Amino acid sequence: MAILKTKLKEYRAKANMKQDELAAKVNVRRETIIRLEKGQYNPSLKLAMDIAKVFGVTVEDLFFFED
Repeated sequence: MAILKTKLKEYRAKANMKQDELAAKVNVRRETIIRLEKGQYNPSLKLAMDIAKVFGVTVEDLFFFED
């Protein structure tokens, strides 16, 4: 079964952005960003697109499936 993985933490670190800063930009709680980075939460399509827009990348750059 494929598992959704993310490179969110890497992109956030590259942008020198804190979790709470990203959360404010996409209008979610910091806990949501924490859970996303740990793989404990699957984002809605809107949230995934909003995060991708913050970093200027595609959703596929941030999120991918792994067996």
